Order: sequence, then C-alpha cells, then structure tokens
Amino acid sequence: MSKSPTEPAPRYLPALVPPGLYDKAPAIRIPDGHDVWVGEQAWEALRAEIDGGNTHIAIDTYPGTDVPALIAELSKALPGVLVLDVESEAALAKEEIDALIADHLTDDRVFGVLSHHDVGDFYHPARLAALAERIAATGTPVLVVGWGAALVPHPFDRVVLADLARWEIQRRQRAGAPNWRADNGGDHALLKFKRGYFVEWRSADRHKRTLFDRMDYVLDTNGPLGAAKLIRADTFRVGMRMAATQPFRVVPFFDPGVWGGQWMREVCGLGDEANYAWCFDCVPEENSVLLKIDGHVVELPAIDVVLCHPDELLGGKTTARFGAEFPIRFDMLDTMDGGNLSLQVHPLTDYIQNTFGMHYTQDESYYLLDAAEDAVVYLGLRDDIDRDGMATALRSAAGGGEVFPAERFVNAFPARKHDHFSIPAGTVHCSGKDSMVLEISATPYIFTFKMWDWGRVGLDGIPRPIHLDHALNNIQWDRTTQWTTENLVGQVREVDRGPDWVEERTGLHDFEFLEVRRHWFTGPVRHDTQGTVNVLNLVEGAQAVVESPTAAFEPFVVHYAETFIVPASVGPYTIRPHGPGEGQRLGTVKASVRGTARD
Repeated sequence: MSKSPTEPAPRYLPALVPPGLYDKAPAIRIPDGHDVWVGEQAWEALRAEIDGGNTHIAIDTYPGTDVPALIAELSKALPGVLVLDVESEAALAKEEIDALIADHLTDDRVFGVLSHHDVGDFYHPARLAALAERIAATGTPVLVVGWGAALVPHPFDRVVLADLARWEIQRRQRAGAPNWRADNGGDHALLKFKRGYFVEWRSADRHKRTLFDRMDYVLDTNGPLGAAKLIRADTFRVGMRMAATQPFRVVPFFDPGVWGGQWMREVCGLGDEANYAWCFDCVPEENSVLLKIDGHVVELPAIDVVLCHPDELLGGKTTARFGAEFPIRFDMLDTMDGGNLSLQVHPLTDYIQNTFGMHYTQDESYYLLDAAEDAVVYLGLRDDIDRDGMATALRSAAGGGEVFPAERFVNAFPARKHDHFSIPAGTVHCSGKDSMVLEISATPYIFTFKMWDWGRVGLDGIPRPIHLDHALNNIQWDRTTQWTTENLVGQVREVDRGPDWVEERTGLHDFEFLEVRRHWFTGPVRHDTQGTVNVLNLVEGAQAVVESPTAAFEPFVVHYAETFIVPASVGPYTIRPHGPGEGQRLGTVKASVRGTARD
C-alpha cells in the first residue's frame, strides 16, 4: 500500500521492515473442542452446575479482583443461590493485617522485605470452620467468593479460580483501587505496588498453586465483570501445557515515563500517551498470556505457565537453581527524543538477600536496538574517581543543591546500534537520551537504587525516589574506566559460523548468570535449548519463523523487535527468514541461564 503524501516518513522503523508487523496481542490457539462462556453465558454455565441439587461452589479470587462487584453480578444472575463473601465472614480485620505485614512493608516508599505468608495467615481458623458449618446446614445452593474461598474446610462440589494479571491490578490501583482489605485507595501507586510485590502476590501465587489440581473452572476477570470469561480447568491445562512445549510470546505492555521516547510509538504502533518509556515484553510475573478459544480471547497471568510447568518451561537444572521462577527478563527502554534514565546501581547478591529477602539479584545488560549519533551509555566510574567527592556531590544534589556533574565521575561510552554493554550488579550505569535499549537481565526488576535523576520529577509531579544510602553501600568503586572497558564494553567474540549464519557471544560478564548469543543469518539457523529456557528477540530484519525439525509444534512467526520464549522442553529448533524477511540479513539475540545446559 502506498504511503499518503501527507503521512510523515518513518524516523525509526528500518527501511526493510513494513509498518504494522509488531503484534501487541499474541495468542496461543487452543484446538477445537474447547468451550468458553462470556458474561451471562458464564453465569448460566455455573447455574447448570447448580441445577438439580444443593451444589456448593468456591470461587477463589486473586487479590485485586473487585469481590463486591463480582458478588453483585453473581447474585443478580443466580437468584435463589446463597452468595457468601469469605473475606467479610472470616478474614482478619484490616488493622490486624496491617500489623501482621508491617515489618515486610517497612517505611520505605519503594522497597520492602519478601513475605512468606500464606493466605491462611490472613484468616481466623475458627471463623472459617463456622462458615463451613453454615454451608453444610443450608438447604440451598451456595457460592463462597473471595481470595481464600477454597480455604473453608468444606467439601466443595466445584472450585473456580478467578484469575487476574498483575499488570491489570496495577492499572486498577493507579485509578484508585486499594490493596486487598486495605484503606489505601488514595495512596501513591508505588506504595500499593510495594504491598502487592512483597506480600500479596507472593501469598496469592502460593495459594493458587494449591488450586491447579483441584479446580474445575477458571474465570478470566481482567476485563469488566459483566463480560468475564469462563473456561473449564481442562482447557486451562491444555493452554498451559501448550505454552510450556512450544515457542510463545507473552502480552507486552507499554508505560509512559518522565524520560520516555518515541521509537516504540512508531515501531510498535502505539498511540495515546505523550511518550512511552518502557515495554515489558518478557516479565512473566506481570505479563499475561492470551488463549484463543472458539473465537474468543481469554487472558491469564503468564506466571501460571511457570507455576504449572516449571520443568518443561525452564528446564530441570534451571528449576533446581531458581525454583518455579522465570529468571530472565527482557524489556525495552525508549529514550529516543526523550531523556536520560536515572543514574543508578543494583544491589549485590549478599545485599539483596540480607536486606530484602531476594535470593538472586538484578544483573543486567543494555543491547542497543537503535541509537542516534550522539547516544551514550553511562557505565562504570572514571579512573580518577574521588569516592568521597562523588558521595558528597550526590548528597548535595539530592538535597536540592548544585546539579550533580555526572561525567566528572562516571564514564560516558558512545553507544551504537547493536552494541551490547554488560552491567553486573554494583556497577554504576544509565542509558543516555536518544537510545533504544533492549534490556536483557535477571528478573528482580524493581531493585534499582537511583542516585541522581537529573533534577526531574515524575509524571505525577512528585520527585522520584532516590536511594542514595543503598546505592553507596553497593557501588563497586574498583570498576573504573580501564576495568569497565576491558570487561563490560564491546565483548563480542565469534564462536561458530556456517554457510549463511554467524554466531557470536556478546557477553555477559562472568559475574552474571546469563549467557547471550547473537546470530546473524540469511538462511536457516539450528538452535537447541539444551534443556534450559531460551529467550530471544529479533533485533534485525522484518520477520522470521521458528520451526521444529520434527514438526513437534506449528511454525511460529516473529517480527522485528518482538521477544519470544522457547521452552526448555522444545529441544532442537530452527529460525530462518520468512515472509518480508526473506532475502534480508536477520539478527537474533538469545539469552539462557549459564551452566544449566545438558552435558
């Protein structure tokens, strides 16, 4: 299709990449024969379970679900059914919960300590038992609704998991929703996120794992409850198994920021916001997966795949090391026509364990998808570093004094397209303006200690949190210019080649557990998961296809700048140019956990 003469020429989209390729809603297609019920049909499906007897159903929700609204919907659709709110009947009082988790939330605006609470810790056992007696004594059908409904010691005839993705929870909280049983609707979104991240979501995922084998239905509550989607648990299990045995993508989400740019708006086909700073395109703790079922799309948390099939998805050695936790994160940071990221450092492993209860840390790297001529990456300290002088200057700037002279203390390396910078924890760093960064890193993504934010405030008009004491406790002062240049910059080494492909090792540093390989290719390239999960991004070229040499999965098409996951269970696979990518030189970067491949 020809371009309108008034339409501006693309600034960031590569010449060989047609517009509109980036898929913002990738879905896994479930085979025929599976049902989905939407809105009133969902409630009718539950009524069919109830008709003909005194059926008792537990609808166990994820914290963040609007339980009163769900109860109102069910009461209206199912007259004659006793609908009970387990939270109001048996949960601890809000003040009791606040006291119970206070040590985990701390007084900090951003950071807490990881909780090991179970949802049962938030309930009175005697009240749960009394509720069970009440259910047993009633002569009518009963629905028990709320987070922890399945805790009621009663032999429920059916169990429904009402699931919800963390990103949707954050959207609701930004709009004024409180945390679970909290009077904090007016609090800043950072405080609500902290309560979710360190307490609620950990407990909720532990509880959810106990429901996977006993549940009969799954209810997608990510959209309006009047259009909630119900599927059978067997359909859910098919979707989770398919995701764990074939290449797939999670649903990317995009967020504006004070330093955000314009690259993703064009390349990914976005709108609405003044800028886009982040794209979280492989953070399974927060992303969703979409299941295409009988013409409908059901949205579920991507973490469900990890929790249901950790060995198939991650690989046995990776699971042995990290448990049922996806250890690799890919996200995009857009500063094209934007501003610098904050100057920052991430905690050392010993520090994050002892301070926050996290068992591994946020090592990371910057892979440049694009960069303007003047782009730089701030990385490591200058050889002539004055440690005390830098600390004094940072404290003065944080207190509203003189602007922090970053380049007096921190190296600024020129950044070019396809450069890759390693950033092991403890290394001072930040991406400068006019860069498009694919951040390849470990998953603990919130543990960033900002040292200097260039005198800005956030989009909400409030200064973004600075954690200078944490930062100064973690800076590795010996990572100066020479060490940084020799260890973290330009560490590209060819490791193999074929007639129409080249494989390169682009890092990361030996301190980091991730291995990253880049492939340039004009024809098919053979890969093998070697028993550990692979995460890839198509960093060059319009389109490629991922295929199984044994036809174990359907061909999987990926487009420029898309991140995709190849589960450990896949084993051998190939990637080749496809469609508009044919005849082009394509490039992928692939991350895996070092030392977990099969011998």
